Amino acid sequence: MLSRFFLERPVFAWVIAIILMVAGCLAIYTLPVSQYPPIAPPSIAISAFYPGLCGDGGEQRHTDHRAEDDRL
Repeated sequence: MLSRFFLERPVFAWVIAIILMVAGCLAIYTLPVSQYPPIAPPSIAISAFYPGLCGDGGEQRHTDHRAEDDRL
């Protein structure tokens, strides 16, 4: 019955939908910060294993290429 009411009056349904969207947008600004859910910042951890390579050699080898790219 309710669905038939809105199907017969599509303009009225659009007006109700727009009013609800505007009310939702206005409600976002009145929502206190303590009500927001806790969100952890994204983090990425990358590890690589090169057999037979010492830590200093791998670091120097990769940072030298980066320094060459910066000079170009």
